[in-house]
Formats: sequence, C-alpha cells, structure tokens
Amino acid sequence: MNERVLFVDDEPNILDGIRRQLRKRVDVETANSGEEGLQKVRENDTYAVVVSDMRMPHMNGSAFLAEVRKSSPDSVRMILSGQAELESTIDAVNNGHIFRFLTKPCSADALLAAVEGGIAQYRLILSERELLEQTLSGAVRVLTEILGMINPAAFSRAARIQRYANDIATALKMNSDWQFRLGSMLSQIGCITLPNDTLARIYAGQSLPAEDQVLYESHPQLAGKLLASIPRLEGVAEMISNQMHDFDLATLPACVTEWDKKILGALILRAATNLDDYIAAGDSAMTAVGKLEKKTEIFPEQLRKVLPSINIDKDQVETKLMTASQLVLGMILDEDMMSANGMRLMPSGQEVTHSILVRLRSISEGVGIVEPFRVKVLR
Repeated sequence: MNERVLFVDDEPNILDGIRRQLRKRVDVETANSGEEGLQKVRENDTYAVVVSDMRMPHMNGSAFLAEVRKSSPDSVRMILSGQAELESTIDAVNNGHIFRFLTKPCSADALLAAVEGGIAQYRLILSERELLEQTLSGAVRVLTEILGMINPAAFSRAARIQRYANDIATALKMNSDWQFRLGSMLSQIGCITLPNDTLARIYAGQSLPAEDQVLYESHPQLAGKLLASIPRLEGVAEMISNQMHDFDLATLPACVTEWDKKILGALILRAATNLDDYIAAGDSAMTAVGKLEKKTEIFPEQLRKVLPSINIDKDQVETKLMTASQLVLGMILDEDMMSANGMRLMPSGQEVTHSILVRLRSISEGVGIVEPFRVKVLR
C-alpha cells in the first residue's frame, strides 16, 4: 500500500523541510492553510494521515482537524506545532480526536516514526472495518434469506424498500455508510412474526383492523430488540426501531449531513416505506412522490428535494414462464412451485435467493419439479 500523508502549515519553509526529510519514505502532500487542506481532503482520495500546525490564520489546527474528521473519518490526525498550551491541546484532542501531538522542532527520525505509526493505525482501522462489515454483512444476508423463506411477501417488500432507500441515500451522499446499508436490508425483519394475511392486506394497500394495525406498527421495535443483542449492530437496531418515529425537525441542524446518521437513516427508511405503501395502494410514482413532498413536518427539505430521483421504474415487472435452470437471483415466483410428487416447494411471491437456487438444483436432480412455472422479472 502506498498511503498518502498530508501536512498543513502556513509556513512554506517548514513544509519544504518536511518534504526533504520524508520524501524517500512517505508519499507527502502539503497545503499552506486549513482551507486548502480541507479542499484537498474533500476532493482527493482519503489520506492515511493528516498532520497540521496549530497556529494558522483563519482556521487553527484544532478546527481544521475537527473538519477533517467529518470529511475523512478514517484518516489518522496529528498536530505538529510549536504551540503547546494546555487549553489548545485539550481542544485538539477532544474535537479532532488526535492520534499524536508533536512539538516543534521535531527531528526527522521522530517525525518519521510518528507518521509510520499513524499509517499503521490507518491500516488497522481499515482492516478492522473490512472484517466487521464482511462478518456482519454475511450474518445479515442469512437473516434476510430466512425472512424470504418464512415470509416471501415481507422479503419482497424489504427488497423494494432497500432500493428506494438506497436511491435516496445516494442522492444525499450517505450510501457508503455500512450501518445504513445493513439497516435498509433489515428494515422489515420484524415482520417475520406477523401473520401472512395481515401482511398481504398491508402490501395490497388495504386497511387493517385497529388491533392488527397496532401489531404491524410494532414490528420496528421488535426488530430493534432482536438486532440490539448483536455486537456492533446497536446503531443499526436504533435506526430500524425508529423508522416510524416522528422527529422534531426544528431541533435538528438545518443541513442533514450534520445529523446523527441513525436519525437520518430512520427517516430515509420511513420515506421509502411510505413510498411503497402509496404505490401498493395504486398511486403512480409521480403521485406517490408528490404525497411525500408535502410531508414537510416529517421529512426535511433536503430529503424531499431528492425524492424525484428515485428510480421507481425498477419495480416494473413482466411475467414469464421459466424452468428451474433458468432462474436467476431477484426473480419472484408468480405461482406456487410444486414438486413432481405434489409437494409445495416454494410459495407464490417468493424471491429467488442463492440458497433457494442451491435447494432447487438438488430437488430438480431428485424428485423433480413441475415445469415451466410463472415468475415475475424486473425489467
């Protein structure tokens, strides 16, 4: 790996000296101010380490590194400064989450050791996150496939909500957050306990008796309780459990990028769910989006503005006759799949997943499957 290190200082001579000291060992880039440094962080690929002077005009090191933390949270942040007052040091550590605080003058060996330590820390952060995401993503895929086997209608609805939510998140530039990705995948996992006829009425846009409506509205809290017991999924659990919650927008920052991502994630899930409800009730895509845009007390302006970018056409389907060998991931059964000896293998509405393909391949080679059968295919 050839990680880059950004040094920020308002004294050109110091930056020149750093380049001479480290250029043979480290990929060094420099900036003459906090503003220039932030522009580089925001426009370029992530820096492994960002080292800043403390005293700079317009934006000091503490404020600069606090902004770096927002734009590039994985970057390891350090201070290299001749100023070492207690108050400024505390601000830098608390606001910028500083890895090291170095004082000028700093020898070439000490500076190189600190930078190499920062790069090692950066690699550790990336490795741990990759392992965490792969492990949790695998667990989530298992949970969603279980939902698909037990309740195909809930699984299909979850897939639609995930697509809508991802379109909104992409427009708001938060789709790279792994907690949100898992949250959108698991948003309907609490429906696993609901009766199939209750869900069928909801997904058909029909009203429910009061008792059933209360039961349905409890599914986010149920999912939250289930997921909160899984280490590292506490944030995902909170996001899902609050997807029907009314937040007081007046108490939140004007820009949604400054919100707690669990709150924004919950509102995105709510918008996607509402959209699916309207379309299930027979509304066109334009009408459904128009209804959401009017909910000014529930959804912030930035979210409402990106709603027209949702690609609802992805949910347009056509019905085809298929054999088991022709099935691919994402197809949805339009009739019960039966074995050659009369046993129901898969219910109508089941979405085809990897585990289902493996299972059907085994059955096809054994007792056999009644073919062809109807499936819905996304255009």
